[in-house]
Amino acid sequence: MHGRPEIVFVIARAENGVIGRDGGLPWRLPEDLRRFKALTMGAPMIMGRKTFESLPKLLPGRRHIVLTRRRWQAEGAEVARTIEDALALVDGPRVSVIGGAEIYRLFLPVADRIELTEVHGRPEGDTVMPPFTGWRESAREDHGGYSFVTLVR
Repeated sequence: MHGRPEIVFVIARAENGVIGRDGGLPWRLPEDLRRFKALTMGAPMIMGRKTFESLPKLLPGRRHIVLTRRRWQAEGAEVARTIEDALALVDGPRVSVIGGAEIYRLFLPVADRIELTEVHGRPEGDTVMPPFTGWRESAREDHGGYSFVTLVR
């Protein structure tokens, strides 16, 4: 594993690439939130400042590593300025990258796995993520209105 944790994206993305609207999610999928919790529990999470600020509260059982260029701090947030700094804070075999779009773009070249919730539909949104190309689907679970998909390199 060349001495770094497994980097896992946890992301929900609609058919049109939308991943967010007005600092939140443009859909309500309780099953996706349960899966998010199961996938991220017990491991540090790396996120951008706006994603951190969009959380209703600190998520129990997980460290909140916030990647930002700003001079910024918040209760419960461990601030990092670079990808390398963020990864240096990780003290386990795995880290979840949870957004937003800019953070996903920064980590995409080094990501090992993507846990994707494909939202069937084309909601309006202001944050988009292009399709993941060059990845192979290793698992898929189809549900009404969404699918849980695991992508690997």
